Formats: sequence, structure tokens, C-alpha cells
Amino acid sequence: MPPIPSRLLPGRPDPLGASWDGLGVNFAVFSANAERIDLCLFDPSGRREIARLPLPECTDEVWHGYLPEARPGQLYGYRAYGPYEPRRGHRFNPHKLLLDPYAKQLHGEVRWSDVLFGYRLGAGRADLSFDRRDSALAMPKGVVVDDSFAWGDDRNPCVPWDRTVIYEAHVRGLTMRREDIEPRERGTFRALADPRVIEHLHRLGVTAIELLPIQAFLQDRFLVSKGLRNYWGYSTLAFFAPEPRYLIEQWMRNELKVAVRRLHGAGIEVIMDVVYNHTCEGSELGPTLSWRGLDNASYYRLIPGEERHHINDTGTGNTVNLSHPRVLQMVMDSLRYWVTEYRIDGFRFDLGTILGREGHGFDPGSGFFDAIRQDPVLSRVKLISEPWDIGPGGYQVGNHPPGFAEWNDRFRDGVRRFWRGDAGMRAELAARLTGSAELFDRRRRRPWAGVNFVASHDGFTLHDVVSYEERHNEANGEDNRDGHGENYSSNWGEEGETEDPEILATRLAVLRAMLTTVFASAGTPMLLAGDEMLRTQGGNNNAYNQDNDTSWVDWERAAAPEAQALQRFTARLIALRQRLPPLRPAIFLHGVTELRPGLNDIAWFDQHGKPMTPEAWNEAEARTLALRRATAAEDDGVDITLLLLNADGAGHAFALPKPRLDWTLVLDSYHPEAAERPVLDEAVPVGPRSAVLLAARLP
Repeated sequence: MPPIPSRLLPGRPDPLGASWDGLGVNFAVFSANAERIDLCLFDPSGRREIARLPLPECTDEVWHGYLPEARPGQLYGYRAYGPYEPRRGHRFNPHKLLLDPYAKQLHGEVRWSDVLFGYRLGAGRADLSFDRRDSALAMPKGVVVDDSFAWGDDRNPCVPWDRTVIYEAHVRGLTMRREDIEPRERGTFRALADPRVIEHLHRLGVTAIELLPIQAFLQDRFLVSKGLRNYWGYSTLAFFAPEPRYLIEQWMRNELKVAVRRLHGAGIEVIMDVVYNHTCEGSELGPTLSWRGLDNASYYRLIPGEERHHINDTGTGNTVNLSHPRVLQMVMDSLRYWVTEYRIDGFRFDLGTILGREGHGFDPGSGFFDAIRQDPVLSRVKLISEPWDIGPGGYQVGNHPPGFAEWNDRFRDGVRRFWRGDAGMRAELAARLTGSAELFDRRRRRPWAGVNFVASHDGFTLHDVVSYEERHNEANGEDNRDGHGENYSSNWGEEGETEDPEILATRLAVLRAMLTTVFASAGTPMLLAGDEMLRTQGGNNNAYNQDNDTSWVDWERAAAPEAQALQRFTARLIALRQRLPPLRPAIFLHGVTELRPGLNDIAWFDQHGKPMTPEAWNEAEARTLALRRATAAEDDGVDITLLLLNADGAGHAFALPKPRLDWTLVLDSYHPEAAERPVLDEAVPVGPRSAVLLAARLP
């Protein structure tokens, strides 16, 4: 690099971040309350500060300057000057090097030390004290980047919502135990792009892979001190940068773009799990790494009248202040960046209700939701919210605006309880099978708005739902008090692994029945990575800090005969969902449309083939149910399915409802390998704790 000038040129206030134009780099960073901001430049090692230059201009609260001849690869950070008045919400400390909120690549990592805190740890005045030690050596640096990439003929698969099947996976956990991948590549974006991994997804038939957080995140001090890791990644350090641990080398950020391009080539969309509700800086007692030092009072929600303290609706110590236009802009710019530069196909928003929380509470017409819905880029990608948080009025399943899908925990719990054999679950399961219409059928939303799952990263795996009745989280170091206390699970006779053939048979039957329910229900199905091959976490239902065999997909176990059989069964379910339109209705069905005489779009029956009555719905000990759905085809024909469910411990014969149709039995979860066959009898046997699916077509 040529000699660094003694001062920066004025530059521009937009775009925010470090932007290379071929001749130099423009630096722009927002702070409404800073009095001065210095740009700090570092040598390639990141250990030596080679220049400190004040940003010469501030326009509309954006500080900016231009460095001629600077190039991609330049390392940098900021120091912000201003009042250190915690009681007023201000925590400026120029002794702390700050990461650019718009940094697109990181060099180095946080090296935990007391110098990272803006106050003196252990001081009697706590965070009201002031620490004058320099934090630069303990901080990662931002890297100026060149975003160019040869995308070739890459195209977004644009899978319609009603055909979407989501596979929730962790970049590291998916491939760490793949012996057929080079050791240095395992757990990286390059391994995600491996043809053998993509072939597995393609063979299953999933249409989208939803990745746990891949934005750069912090290894929290309390975990590091215990010898543990932040495995899940819900502690964001940089909203624009990929997580360095998922790159073989920190400078190889295009590995993610390669993975996206290869997944797109296989027709698979890429959805990112993103965390904009809080940052890794924690409460007022947390470190000063970026936003806190740049403008604590703008970036975070503070308690009115007690601005020393953060509002903690997230349970992580702080809440990002999306009511501030510049903070909202940062989130929107981040989302657009991932879509335009990495060609990401959608987002799952962690604690999504926080993003829609205004001063008066959750608002489906909040600034965040409105900004996304009108955005010409973001309104066209898949948007999924986790619709709950721990703040007041934080449970908002079904209350998000049109355009958003939502995780449906009512589906998870209702399906688990029905197949566990709980009493009085008929009506609850019926609501879940029809896309939870009572929650989502409003404002012209479609059934796909509900994301249906029985297991996700947060909780038991599907195998563990049928193998454990209690959580076993001792390895987390929290005295087994973390994680969900009620999992609606059953071990079916013995806690954990067993060799009892009867227990194993029951577990597999229930597991297949639950999978069948997921893929035969209206809504968007989601499968947790490894559930199709009996992945276990040993009963740990909160493995957020288990970056080890507990969390990683066991590909050796996946090769066992019973795991292989389950993979074939899962692939068959997904194929049937794509083939049979009634399993994925485009609109909510309410039984008011008659497609043929005596054949309504949806109808419910008992095991005797009789329409359900109010008395039947309220029969607490009944554990059988039949659901018939019919949809009109483009050629004026009618596609029909009949789903027979038996959560009883004994088999039952289900009488077929009228009108009599030429049914084909396309799936029997009790006999998962059985071929399709015509139904010639008046009744169909359904094994204990099993489901049978029939299909018919009328011209």
C-alpha cells in the first residue's frame, strides 16, 4: 500500500461501511451522539496499528472519510469519542477499538480479556467506572472487501411456498463426522458444497436448507471459561460478515457463494437463520465491541428514566432498537446484502416478535415489517419468523403480517401429544392437520404461513422425542436446569438407548407416524437435519454449547439398516407430498365447497367411516381419526386423499367413508417398505401407533 496520508478526504456519507471504488475506500459509520470518530488502520497481521485518522466530516449523523489508494484486504476499526455517562445511556470510550457494524469480513477473533470492557471489572462503581486500557490486541478487525464473484448462470430456484420442504441444519454439525470429506474441510462452507452432501439432500427431496446462524458470532466468555463453545451461533458479532470458523481460511469468504451456487444448481434454496433482535455485547455489564461504543443510546433499547440499563426482552441482556431509523437501516442493509451479494433465498428471524415490537408492544404494522414488505428485494424472498420472545405479550403465533411464515410450536406440541397417546387430542390434531387455520387464516394468508415441525435445533431430536422423558443436559454446565422442562415425549418403557426389540419397534412406529403427520399436513414442513437417520443428542434438549459428537450428525449411525430404512421412508413421504395436491392445499379448506356430490373439500370421520359429531370430537379416550381432503385439478378432475390415524396401542380396521372411491394405498407407516396397492376391501387395517395414506382421482 502507498504511504498513508496524514488526513482523509471528506468522502461520502453513503453507503455505510467500507466501500472500495477501485481508486480508494470510503468509510462511513453512524453515530448520533459521538463527538469524534477515528479510523484506525492495521498491518496485515492485525497486531500493529499503522495509522489513526479522524473521520473529517459528519453528515446527517454519519461520520465519513475517504482514503485514496486503499485496497481490499486493508484491516481497520474505529475509536469513538464522546461522553461516558452511563446513567444517560452514553458509553463512549476511545480506548476501545470498535468493529464496524457494516464490516463484511473479519480478521482475527475476540481474545477474552478485561480490557474489552469499557469499565473496570471488579470496581466498586461497576459499569459507572471507566477503563483506560487499549483493547486493540484483543479485538478482531474489519477487512475491506471486493464483493465481485463469477456467478455464471446461477438462478434462484424460486420454489413455490406450497412445494417447499425445509431442512434445518448446522453448517458445522452437518459435515464434521463425514469421513469421506477432507478433515480440514469438515464443518465449513466448502463441505456444505460437497457433491455427496448435496446428493443426500437431493435424494431426500428437500427444497430448501435452513442454516443456523452463519453471520459472524461471538464465543461468549462464560462458555469459553467452562471449556465450551457457542455452537448454535445466536450471539451476533457482525451482521454483514460470514462466520470465520466456517471458512477454511478467513480470507476465503467466497466459499459460501460457491456453496449457494452449487445448492441452487441442485434446485435447493438457501435460507439463513438471522439474529437481529440482540447483539453479542450483552447487558450494560457486557463488553464494548462495536455498537455500544459507537452509540449505545441509539443502537439499543434502554429503560426510560433508567438509561443505564438495557431493556431485556430477548433474555440475552440487550434488545436492538429497531425503532431508530438508522438501526432499522442497518438491518435492512444487512438483509439486502445477503440477498444481492450471496444470493440467499430467505431468512428465518430469531425471536421475530422483538423485530415487530414498538413502544406499545408487538405490532404487525411495525416499522420493520412495513420496511420489509415494501422492499423490492426483500419482499420477494422467503421470510420466516420465530413468533415468540420473553417480553410482555411476546407470544404472537399467527399474528404476523402477510408475506411472513411462522414457526408453529402448537403443531409441534399437538402432534407429539397425540402420538404419545394423551387423552382428548383429536380436535387439537385436526386443527394442526389443516394448517392451523384458527391461527393463520386471516388477512388472506395461505396455509404455507405455518411452518410445521416436530423437532428443531431447539429441543429434542425426533429420535430423542421417542427415547427420553427427561432432559439430560448435564454436559451444558447448568446443573440440568436449562432447556425445556416439558417436552411431550415418551421413552416407551426405558430411558435412553435400549436393545429391547418391543420398545424399539414402538419407537420407530411412533417416529414414522409423526413424520407422516408433518408431511401430510397443510402448511410448510420442516425436517431437522439427521432426524431422517435417527440422530440422537443423548437426551440433551438444549445443545447450544455442545460443539462435539452430541450435536454433530453421526453419518456412521446413518449407515445402519434401520437408519437407511428411515431415510427411504422420509424420501417417500416428501415425494408423496409433491405428487398429491391435497397434502399441500393452496388455500385453507373449511368443508364448504362440494367438488362432487357428497365430496366436500375436507371432511372428518371416525374409524367406522362415520362423519365426526360433536360427541365424537369430545370423546377423550378416542385416539383414531380419519381426514379426507379433495382439491380440483387443472384438467377439471379431482384429487383426493384419505389419511387414517391410529394413536392407540392396538391395531384397528378403518371403514372407508362414502362415497366409495377407487382408493390406492400409497403409504403405511407400520409397514414402511410396503408397495402401493389398490384397496379392494371395505375396511383398511391400521397398525398400532401408525398412519395410512390413501389416494384417489376422479376425472
